[in-house]
Amino acid sequence: MGVLRLSHVDISVPDLELAAAYYTQVLGLDVVERTDDRLFLKCWDERDHHCLAIRYDPRVGIDRFTFKVEFEDDLDDLESKIEAYGVRVERVSKGEEIGQGESIRFETPSGHEMELVHDIVKVGSRIPLINPWPVPQGLVGIAPPRMDHVLVGAEEVGEMSRFMQTTMDFHLSEQVLTREGHMMGAFLQRSGRPHDIAIIQGLNGSLHHFSFWLDDWDHVRRAADILSYNAISIDIGPTRHGITRGNTIYFFDPMGTRNEVFTGGYHADPDFPTITWTEDNLGRAIFYYEGKDNGRFLTVYT
Repeated sequence: MGVLRLSHVDISVPDLELAAAYYTQVLGLDVVERTDDRLFLKCWDERDHHCLAIRYDPRVGIDRFTFKVEFEDDLDDLESKIEAYGVRVERVSKGEEIGQGESIRFETPSGHEMELVHDIVKVGSRIPLINPWPVPQGLVGIAPPRMDHVLVGAEEVGEMSRFMQTTMDFHLSEQVLTREGHMMGAFLQRSGRPHDIAIIQGLNGSLHHFSFWLDDWDHVRRAADILSYNAISIDIGPTRHGITRGNTIYFFDPMGTRNEVFTGGYHADPDFPTITWTEDNLGRAIFYYEGKDNGRFLTVYT
């Protein structure tokens, strides 16, 4: 019961047409719905209405991130726990947000608007549920099968981590501690993957990146080819993380929002012990092969 996984991330951009071109032709997402000022997209193996919502705004940034819960009654239970923590919760009625039913919305200790929802419109995927083929024909661009996780900034990482664990029963899979024992990075999960959300030291309300899953290391290398061919700004990679043990490439969309495609990592069972990285090994924790930050990873947010 409770939180299942990351449902969708909502961002804002100053050029909706440029965003549409990039996220459909380079990243390879499918457009599900469009209004005058919003664009809703999903990956080819996702059946819920969208994993990414893009809104026109002169400001580049994040509007909110949303997690899906297993049962409708979970919303009542989680609302009580969040309010008991001292956070005010707002109810969003069915139909107020495109593609979804009733939800609860609140501001996290990191200053982000977060939402929990159960009822999401099903639109199906590119492959059938009966006698499916492994991969559909006609995919464009990188074409990830699903969204994987989101990473946000927080001025007090430890407080945000406590909030996620106390109210929504997230499990701390990995952490990064300063020499004084202060938490500067937290990686939390509900799905059994290494992380569904990560928090690192940064300005409250900021977005570091959102990430899409790929099925194989070769797909990450192919993504690098596609990004280079389309002259997309690559942040770093292909490379490997120490944290999560995953294989990765980071890159920026044309508006400056960081994306990632990610594969590998371990399976985090409910009793998986928390892995701790120390500040003196931070470079290898982030980029295991390079052993150091590239000068942007810990400073560039939207």
